[in-house]
Amino acid sequence: MDDTLTLQVYDLETMVLTGVYSEETHLPQPLRISLDVELDCPDRFDPETPLDASKSYLDLRHAATAGIPTGVHFTLIEAVADHIAETLFLQDSRVRRVQVRIVKLAIAEAGEAIGMTLVRHRR
Repeated sequence: MDDTLTLQVYDLETMVLTGVYSEETHLPQPLRISLDVELDCPDRFDPETPLDASKSYLDLRHAATAGIPTGVHFTLIEAVADHIAETLFLQDSRVRRVQVRIVKLAIAEAGEAIGMTLVRHRR
């Protein structure tokens, strides 16, 4: 069995142009995005191990925020998740699996989390 490393970034909030209904299609809406990104893992992490043995959490954050194009309307949040996963696969060949969880904040009525989770593996 291969060792893996999973980097996690949770509860990032960003505005994305997404939605199906007419009231959703003209303005960006708030999404809460969480990521689990599985990487190939080196044999060992010593105290002096450099950052490039892992991946910067800022890269993950960027893929889920500033890396989402502002002028593109994503009909489904599933497409937003796919874009994030593809961005992470393109950034780093060590990325093996990406899990993206998106919660649509604008449709919650009583604080519930309404959304989806997409898991993609490198092909």
